Amino acid sequence: MIDTTFDPKTVEPRWSEAWEKSGAFAPRRDGEAFSMVIPPPNVTGSLHIGHALNNTLQDVLARFERMRGKAVLWLPGLDHAGIATQMVVERQLAESGANIDRRAMGRDAFVERVWAWKAESGGQILHQLRRLGASCDWSRERFTLDEGLSAAVRKVFVQLYREGLIYKDKRLVNWDPHFETAISDLEVENREVNGHFWHFKYPLENGETYDFPIAFGADGAPTQWETRDYISIATTRPETMLGDGAVAVHPSDARYAPIVGKRVLLPLAERYIPIITDDYPDPDFGSGAVKITGAHDFNDYKVARAHDIPLYVLMDAKGRMADAEHVPAKYRGLDRFEARRQVVADIEAQGLLIKVEDKKIMQPFGDRSGVVIEPMLTDQWYVNAGELAKPAIAAVETGQTVFVPRNWEKTYFEWMRNIEPWCVSRQLWWGHRIPAWYGADGQVFVAESEAGAIAEAKKKGAPGPLTQDEDVLDTWFSSGLWAFSTLGWPKKTQDLKRFYPTTVLSTAFDIIFFWVARMMMFGLHFMKDVPFKTVYIHALVRVASGAKMSKSKGNVADPLDLIDKYGADALRFTLAALAAQGRDVKLDENRIAGYRNFGTKIWNAARFCQMNECALWADFDPASPKETVNRWIVGETTKAAAAVTRELEAFRFNEAASALYRFVWNVFCDWYLELIKPLLSGEDESAKEETRRTAAWALDHVLRLTHPFMPFITEELWARLGEFGAKRDGMLIVDHWPALPDSLIDEKADAEIDWIIRLITEVRSTRQELGVAPVARIPLVLIGASDAASTRLERYQDLIDRLARLEYSTTADAAPAGSVTFVLDEATVALALEGVIDFAVEAERLKKDISKLEGELRKNEAKLNNPDFVRKAPEEVVDEIRERRAEGVAARAKLQSALDQLRKPA
Repeated sequence: MIDTTFDPKTVEPRWSEAWEKSGAFAPRRDGEAFSMVIPPPNVTGSLHIGHALNNTLQDVLARFERMRGKAVLWLPGLDHAGIATQMVVERQLAESGANIDRRAMGRDAFVERVWAWKAESGGQILHQLRRLGASCDWSRERFTLDEGLSAAVRKVFVQLYREGLIYKDKRLVNWDPHFETAISDLEVENREVNGHFWHFKYPLENGETYDFPIAFGADGAPTQWETRDYISIATTRPETMLGDGAVAVHPSDARYAPIVGKRVLLPLAERYIPIITDDYPDPDFGSGAVKITGAHDFNDYKVARAHDIPLYVLMDAKGRMADAEHVPAKYRGLDRFEARRQVVADIEAQGLLIKVEDKKIMQPFGDRSGVVIEPMLTDQWYVNAGELAKPAIAAVETGQTVFVPRNWEKTYFEWMRNIEPWCVSRQLWWGHRIPAWYGADGQVFVAESEAGAIAEAKKKGAPGPLTQDEDVLDTWFSSGLWAFSTLGWPKKTQDLKRFYPTTVLSTAFDIIFFWVARMMMFGLHFMKDVPFKTVYIHALVRVASGAKMSKSKGNVADPLDLIDKYGADALRFTLAALAAQGRDVKLDENRIAGYRNFGTKIWNAARFCQMNECALWADFDPASPKETVNRWIVGETTKAAAAVTRELEAFRFNEAASALYRFVWNVFCDWYLELIKPLLSGEDESAKEETRRTAAWALDHVLRLTHPFMPFITEELWARLGEFGAKRDGMLIVDHWPALPDSLIDEKADAEIDWIIRLITEVRSTRQELGVAPVARIPLVLIGASDAASTRLERYQDLIDRLARLEYSTTADAAPAGSVTFVLDEATVALALEGVIDFAVEAERLKKDISKLEGELRKNEAKLNNPDFVRKAPEEVVDEIRERRAEGVAARAKLQSALDQLRKPA
């Protein structure tokens, strides 16, 4: 028998183990292939709410397609997470008290230490995903540094190098002085901070002067000038001025036309630099003149390359001023921020400081180190992403790969069509070491193994021993191969043949550039086909108000805490129900509690059915029922199955969940189970038996349709309900998905039951709005009814009277005195309330409620009609006010309708 209550803490781990042991997560041998690769979480990571959302949606798809008979492969794995993992182990070393760091340990010993940490502590997130119910084929778990994937990485690097698509170059990168490595844009966190604009004078060579306009007329023409022997520049990073190679002004900026082509003295550095023109400076921003520090600013770098301006590297790997000829001796070895203070003091001492302006500025920080990132000119390995992007762009243009929602294709195109060379080298020890070896004469030999490099060096007569490149590859390089390397490539495996290209990739919008695009490029280049047919982009999970979750604000939802509190099913259903395409998920814990109640509703419905001996003892033909209510539920089940299927196929998870919720809660539980109670307790044994079998059939379909969203409770009920009646063929996870013909929809039964439901619903609503006590039994009179309506009232009179709490119901030619009325199709329904309520008191209550609502509406309207408020208020606040206004308008209409009825009693 089914227990009184559902206990997730005991049921969830039991079914997780049973599913995995049974092999249910592995793809079946036959059937159409459906494959997904999990976006590999960091080996250091733990489950956060974004993971919970994405993996819930992926699991919904996996369970849905598995029940549809497809060979589902959902392949799990972990990313080695270069910086994050190295940081964790280095921190452990620092805290161990052993007084040793990685450099003292040496590379081999340190990497061995990281592997030991990974074996002991890494990958806990995969165990946490099991708690969520993720039905990945865990037997195929991959790791971006495992032997097979490492071989794939080496092969890709070598092939791209030989094709001229990987090369070494000196370019500007994001440099993290703490980790002493280049990092990707994704690992840079731009924050608004309090900063300064320092305005300096750069003196013109040989004391030259020019007239600079300082006042303008209404037409914008200069009216007053001053003679200057300098050009004014502004900077947020004064220490970088020591690396200036030029000063740039816009070619249209007439103020500087007399001095374009001349030179200025770079203060402190005591060298002359030219004044050039370029479209980069904005004449309306600051002085309109921009210092060009090509080795330490990304925009300046482009200008410097375009004009062949020298690039002066000012700092070493730790962010200290370099021991270089172009850096004045007094600054060498200083930390960059100490150098900043010294440079400003020295500029001021020379009388060249114009002013210091306090200003909010955007500053880049390393997301792991927390230090300010320095744009740095370094030697790195690069991929010619522009060339690889061409077929990847065409594949989306031609529909080989489709983004859902489609608007994300625009984001993809914008980045891909303006793509820069991809820096793939990192100055770390944990990762895929670059398969390049150097001879004593500096020649480079790229090969899949050291033996291969030695053989190549011998062919070219390179002298001396070879030394391998110290750098490792960007983590995104190996994860870019994820869709095919995990299936066995470069070997021609059966998995690769069967499951590539994968069917769907579900991921977040913020890694379209860093992962999706790179998988597209690599997949098309090495597999000659797209890595996935559909890319589903899910939204961001926010707090209930719409604000972003932030650790600093303490408003981050921990999915494991929510699972402990409400169960995995409730969290999963909530996330799916809120996952509307193109709209962020506003996670409200009250919604999770509400969907836990949804699970309880299903549980109690199953207990009701079991206690009333609802079971399938043999094959049941859903076209066989004779009773109207049973024909109706068969049709409703058919419509619900079609709706859920349609919405899941279109990745409209919220619509699928909504259709399912309405069917289960409103149709099956609230109406069908109530409507069949007289049949189950009646004396017509044939009708009783039919109803039991129909209810069992419908409940089985409830469980099938709900299973992808709430796998644990449905699997438990499937097993418990199978204790009676015909034995189950197996677990629900591998049962068949409902595919019911439209011929099961009975329009006559629909119309009849729909009429009853609308009548009872309107009576209940009217009672509530007019303050009729729940215990009060009131008469109902149907006026002007058709023969069909009169027959329905007579046939279902006892049922209607019970569910609507009526004293009696009948037909008549006129409404009784003191009645309120509403229209139902061609008929008028009159509720006799004389002596049941005080019309005057209720009217006064409704007026007060309406007045209160109108006051709230006026406040909301005032805010929304205020352009300044709408422009300045956070988007989530404006959205919430709009929602409150819409709710208020609807509530006012209902109250007004009730008041109108009280004013005109029959």
